[in-house]
Amino acid sequence: MHSQQVTAQPPSNDGVGRASLVFDVIIAGCGPTGAMLAAELRLHDVRVLVLEKETEPASSVRIVGLHIRSLELMAMRGLLDRILQQGRKRPAGGFFAAIPKPAPKGLDSAYAYLVGIRQPVIVHLLEEHAIALGAQVRHGCAVAGLEQDDEGVTVELADGERLRSRYLVGCDGGRSTVRKLLGVGFPGEPSRTETLMGEMEVGVPQEEITAKVAETRESQQRFWLRPFGEGVYSVVVPAAGVSDRTEPPTLEDFRQQLRTIAGTDFGVHSPRWMSRFGDATRLAERYRVGRVLLAGDAAHIHPPTGGQGLNLGVQDAFNLGWKLAAQIRGWAPETLLDTYHAERHPVAEDVLDNTRAQMELHSTEPGPQAVRRLLTELMDFEEVNRYLIEKITAIGIRYDFGEGPDLLGRRLRDIDVKQGHLYGLLHRGRGLLLDRTERLTVGGWSDRVDHLADPTAALDVPCVLLRPDGHVAWIGDDQQDLDDHLSRWFGKPAD
Repeated sequence: MHSQQVTAQPPSNDGVGRASLVFDVIIAGCGPTGAMLAAELRLHDVRVLVLEKETEPASSVRIVGLHIRSLELMAMRGLLDRILQQGRKRPAGGFFAAIPKPAPKGLDSAYAYLVGIRQPVIVHLLEEHAIALGAQVRHGCAVAGLEQDDEGVTVELADGERLRSRYLVGCDGGRSTVRKLLGVGFPGEPSRTETLMGEMEVGVPQEEITAKVAETRESQQRFWLRPFGEGVYSVVVPAAGVSDRTEPPTLEDFRQQLRTIAGTDFGVHSPRWMSRFGDATRLAERYRVGRVLLAGDAAHIHPPTGGQGLNLGVQDAFNLGWKLAAQIRGWAPETLLDTYHAERHPVAEDVLDNTRAQMELHSTEPGPQAVRRLLTELMDFEEVNRYLIEKITAIGIRYDFGEGPDLLGRRLRDIDVKQGHLYGLLHRGRGLLLDRTERLTVGGWSDRVDHLADPTAALDVPCVLLRPDGHVAWIGDDQQDLDDHLSRWFGKPAD
């Protein structure tokens, strides 16, 4: 995609060689995280420029999965129907270490399924969404340097152009230039195992593939061939012993490893794309340094087992977007922007830990295999299975908002309201008060928070205040207590 929506005049340099301030936020990277963040900022009329170093979409067309929480967020912004038109619904279940257990009954979501979608398609949809809202996207622009001061950030591009904004957000991937320029530590473990992944045609009947895959996966979990349609299969196989990891894999690498692992290469041919990934696991020490922030893979990397990476980044964007917009629009409480790190860093820590655990369970060694068999038995208990799937799909997250009912700090499912569905009321990215008492008011916060009186009988509490990301910020029925919490999350009331 190369079309642009211009929201600010091109920057010019002032007399001291510093670009003039014409953007509120510059985002480095237009993957799912960067595009989603740009759209969230534009909901609040923030002037956004997204810089993407690549000139063309990625040639890889691998399928990614949108988990339950990400589907909920897409529904909150009116994007889910478009995604479902381009993706494929699949049952929720079998996510944790690929242990084949179905999802427990009664998951607390109206979107209790997985959507498989081509990565370039979801990137295109989110970029198109951001542009439609007024974001400017420039391709072929790589960040090469940055300087920040009390008023903003000067970003230098690889071609020498200098741009100026109030904030910069690095959404530029695991090798993030922004993170490196900031000098933020990225501790963790380097990659120990490599895995080949690709899509290609096969030369044997599906029945033969199904039987051989079932036999091989009894001892080798980092292996599969899954039909992708039109005679094409998604192929995953360990990469040990193949060509230099710094070089792209070849079709012969796949054939060699398939013969080693499964005893046959299945006649693979005509690859659509081929890649490799490792199990490096790292987490940025800080998500914010002054006016520069990190999100998505720039802040955390981990193995793809469980399919959490893209989802984690998109959820970062939802958490950060309204807070950064509040800071720019001038109504953010003093510590609001710091809650981005406070809330999302522990979530990433948990994802890194559960992917470490899953990778251990993929090992062919006797000890990990014994643990895998034991966990497989334990997952027959509904409470265990539910706990793990809520962890993987992020619907079990509870932010620490202090003392209160269990619902406080959690996301609220898409309940029925008189006006239709709850998430349909959140398309504008504003806060929302669900008021069953019909006697409360959002008063001076009405420019930031909507008020729905007598919303539904589905709530078992008097009133709920939702943040723009759908998390419950307050529960109660007292106006003064509500005002205190409105001030905590949405700043001082308007005059």
